[in-house]
Amino acid sequence: MKKSLTLLAAAVSLSLGLAAPTLAQTTMKISISTAQNSHQGVAIDTFAKEVEKRTNGRYKVQTFYNGALGGERESIEAVQLGTQELAFSSTGPVPNFVPEAKILDVPFLFRDKAHARAVLDGPIGQELLVKFEPKGFKALAWAENGFRHMTNSKRAVNTPDDLKGLKMRTMENPVHITAYKALGIITTPMAFPEVFTALQQGTVDGQENPLSVIISAKFDQVQKNLSLTGHVYSPCIFVMNKGVFDKLSAADKQAFIDAAKEGTKVNRARVDEDDAKGVADLRGKGMAVVDNVDKAKFVAALTSANAQFEKDFGKANLDRIRNYK
Repeated sequence: MKKSLTLLAAAVSLSLGLAAPTLAQTTMKISISTAQNSHQGVAIDTFAKEVEKRTNGRYKVQTFYNGALGGERESIEAVQLGTQELAFSSTGPVPNFVPEAKILDVPFLFRDKAHARAVLDGPIGQELLVKFEPKGFKALAWAENGFRHMTNSKRAVNTPDDLKGLKMRTMENPVHITAYKALGIITTPMAFPEVFTALQQGTVDGQENPLSVIISAKFDQVQKNLSLTGHVYSPCIFVMNKGVFDKLSAADKQAFIDAAKEGTKVNRARVDEDDAKGVADLRGKGMAVVDNVDKAKFVAALTSANAQFEKDFGKANLDRIRNYK
């Protein structure tokens, strides 16, 4: 009997010993400012699932939505400081941390989504990812917010003249602010979690965002007019604290990068889906939509801003992006 108990104890001890490595789990946090049921939500949900799968459960990523851990700027700052491991953000506040990323926010820089995705997935995008590292980030992959459009509660916007005097929420982004001031907009930089209430209370007249964001944020409830200006292509990015990334094994580093790429695939597919059905969806909810905006007039109105951008970024660098195929 005693021998049997000893053998049993040894067997239990052995089985626990074998199980111990698989039980060791590191939990990390990732956050977005938009809803879970959005193009950003599917990105981080897929990323979390893929990280757990690709690391055999040794790493678990907790997902937070709707600015639960702060707006985009706060989340990026937390990743830089190391108080949060990961974030998924539009490039809106990124230039405050990585100035080289500013160039992507120049209005009318990209012809369409295919052009933008090719730039970000190609050498230009990869060169920009490396620029995050001296600032304390590992940029895992470019993803997408989409082309930004304008909404407001005052009037239909057909030409740049219709924007003059409108008080619009903008992202905390110096390139956007320069451009929108050139269009006659009264710019009001504001973190995304505050925008719905500001629109509801009339603190601002309008805002600008891709259809995916306008739909998921339910801006149709507080905005009457939508104009498909497509004035700026807005990328998103997976960022990770560089110190945390550097401590991973080579295999785990690749697992996080590959998980981010999978997140990007579903994110872009959701943007395509939202773009395809978004206008009809928002019209059905009562928004008046101007879908035949004369973009040439908007480009012409940005002449002074574009001269500034050429000075800031170099015409050759802007043309390299514009002409990329």
